[in-house]
Amino acid sequence: MSTIDSEPLSFASACEIRSLGDGTFTADLRQEWAIGRHPHGGFLLALVAKAGIRALFEAGEPPSEPLAVSAEFLHALALGPVLLRAEVRKVGRRATVVAVSMEQRGRSCVEARVTAGRLPLRPPVWNDVPALPVEPPAGAIALAGRTAEGLFHLAKGCDVRIDPATAGYLAGRRDDPPRLRLWVRPRHGEPDPYFLLLAGDLNPPVVFNLGGTGWAPTVQLTTLVRTRPHPGWLRIQVDCRAVHEGWFDSDAVVVDSHGRLVCQARQLALAPLP
Repeated sequence: MSTIDSEPLSFASACEIRSLGDGTFTADLRQEWAIGRHPHGGFLLALVAKAGIRALFEAGEPPSEPLAVSAEFLHALALGPVLLRAEVRKVGRRATVVAVSMEQRGRSCVEARVTAGRLPLRPPVWNDVPALPVEPPAGAIALAGRTAEGLFHLAKGCDVRIDPATAGYLAGRRDDPPRLRLWVRPRHGEPDPYFLLLAGDLNPPVVFNLGGTGWAPTVQLTTLVRTRPHPGWLRIQVDCRAVHEGWFDSDAVVVDSHGRLVCQARQLALAPLP
């Protein structure tokens, strides 16, 4: 399969993995799920989650879904084929843990842990979420084409809108708070738990509002999937608590069209210089 020039695939199709047996799988990193030359971190998280859940299925475990995925990004990946190795580390009644590594050209590039189980189905007992409109406001800006990070290829597979009131960097401001509000939905189909792993890392780096531009590589990313999303737009708010000597944190909260908290993501990343 070509990873560069073929027709864009839906998110579900692009996330397909092929089993080689014994807990190993192959997948393709495609350009439409990348930013510039870099495969998207949330998309990589979805792939390792797929590998972990598939490994459990092949081991004869009951059907499960990703509850939490935590990953360290060791080396930069290139577009093209990757090898995934999954090893079941613990089998439990409510939570099972699978270690997954993603390899390319003979070295491990991503090391992850997938905690699997059954996602809650009942309404939450308590739910504290940002007050965001269900749909993007009229002035929301579609993220597409060239951005401060490079070419936003993800616009081929999902519709992403950003609230310009929170994105001062788009207007040339350099002192807005590091907070962003966005809306996203896949262009084909509806969001599922794996798409939530993408959504939790979909925003431009919040430090752009402080004057930085360019690539902001993620070093560690942990995402919690809280429940299955309802169809429609996903609402995202991203906040930063501190920027220290080039390091910054980024906390994303994802809310579905019914106002339920469906995903939380926290990452540690390196900030581009102003």
